[in-house]
Amino acid sequence: MWSFLQSLLDSSTLSPHGICLLWRPELIWLHVVSDSIIALAYFSIPFALGAFVWKRPDVEFGWVFWAFAIFIMACGLTHVFAIWTLWVPDYALEGLVKAVTAAASIFTAIMLWPLLPKVLALPSPTQLVAAQNALMFEAQERRQAEDMLRQAQRLDAVGQLTGGVAHDFNNLLTVIMGNIEIAQHYTDDWAASGAERIRRVLDSAMGGAQRAAKLTQRLLAFARRQPLNPKPLSPNKLVAGMADFFRRTLGENIKVNMTGSGSIWQVEADHGELEAALLNLVVNARDAMPEGGKLTIETSNAYLDQDYCQHNVEVTPGEYVLIAVSDTGHGMASDILDRAFEPFFTTKIAGQGTGLGLSQVYGFITQSGGHVKIESTIGVGTTVRIYLPRLPQVAAEDEASRVTITGGRKGETIFVVEDDPDVRSYVVETLSELRYNVLEASDAEAAKIALRDCNVGVDLLLTDVMLPGQNGRQFAEELRKHRPNLKVLLMTGYSHNTIVHEGRLDAGVDLIQKPLTRAVLASRIRDLIEAADAT
Repeated sequence: MWSFLQSLLDSSTLSPHGICLLWRPELIWLHVVSDSIIALAYFSIPFALGAFVWKRPDVEFGWVFWAFAIFIMACGLTHVFAIWTLWVPDYALEGLVKAVTAAASIFTAIMLWPLLPKVLALPSPTQLVAAQNALMFEAQERRQAEDMLRQAQRLDAVGQLTGGVAHDFNNLLTVIMGNIEIAQHYTDDWAASGAERIRRVLDSAMGGAQRAAKLTQRLLAFARRQPLNPKPLSPNKLVAGMADFFRRTLGENIKVNMTGSGSIWQVEADHGELEAALLNLVVNARDAMPEGGKLTIETSNAYLDQDYCQHNVEVTPGEYVLIAVSDTGHGMASDILDRAFEPFFTTKIAGQGTGLGLSQVYGFITQSGGHVKIESTIGVGTTVRIYLPRLPQVAAEDEASRVTITGGRKGETIFVVEDDPDVRSYVVETLSELRYNVLEASDAEAAKIALRDCNVGVDLLLTDVMLPGQNGRQFAEELRKHRPNLKVLLMTGYSHNTIVHEGRLDAGVDLIQKPLTRAVLASRIRDLIEAADAT
């Protein structure tokens, strides 16, 4: 092996390459300068590649850069030996360098071809720019979604507060309105001279209490805590039925235009609350057009796709019925538009609005599984779009029933459970006047003791939902285990999640909303007892 290397490296019988060029200076220097420049360029490339990989250890396929650097370095050495062999015939050493270069080139080529698909899969500069733009757009959308989430959380926090206030206020109104009703009832027996004046005073007080009751309903609507009674309905029929009322409300200087497709889907919503929501929008539109204008109410079928829902995170993709209310009023600026759904926020002068109209619409539609969108341009007008989920199957629409006052029959007993003593006193007195036998208790535990100590049959349990300790629904369910035929009517001013879930009364729950009135209380109790007798 050593003798072979000695023989290979022996150049004593060889001539330098310059002899082939006849030692012509111009040819010698042409080769020297050219090979020197090529060698220097080759040597600079590995240093550049090495510095790049060293500074960027995160770069993909870094080993390829090192392999290519070795190959280029070997190529540079071949040009150095090309200069050396012009004078010194070390062709064997030059051949070894070329062999190393050949091995490096083969290795690089073998490794490069399988790598080619992966390299081609890397994004181009144009694709990187597009990706960067997409990321910027996504970041902007995320910021908008976060802003919307913070706004929803703020509204939800305010809703919790308003719901609690409405609960206490409803109890107060039950006492006020109930006792006014009792006083009105007793004035019938007074002398005509004094009764008329007292009746006017009581009627005025009742009017104020009823306005306060409407205010609490709006608070509960915004808080999404009002117990809804959704029924199948046709938006076209509802809007058409309110058309004359809208025209009377708007006056002669506002033109009303109603458009709608004949194949509008049904929705499932609380009829009265939807009417109230539309009336709020119409009144707002009227106030935005003091000098007259045009109001358009449009109904149509709509599909909210995934792209729309990405920009409105509270919405679920699917089929909806759209009710759009548009006006040609003065419009709203963006800062006002951002606060439009906040309770008690209003741009009207003092005394012309409570600031609860749009918040009531927002709360009711959201509680019904829908979506509200406002678009407004200064000087052009405002459009409020209400989206209600489509009812998958066509169902018969319920007709409104008329409330009548009917008293109890002999021997019928009602058990009243209410923690507020003033509310309980009014309910007990009212039921006694309606000829019912009445038992009463302040909470579930007291009621259990009273039922255990007496053997009187109970025809109906009338209980508040929000009781201290065990709530009204839990108490009723426990009582029904021993009295399966017992009829139960729950009272509430603020139900939260005890009997209402996703905007609907739970199945099998009968509910009466505070503040209570004599007529509604008498009618609901009579209906439940007679329904039990019929079965």
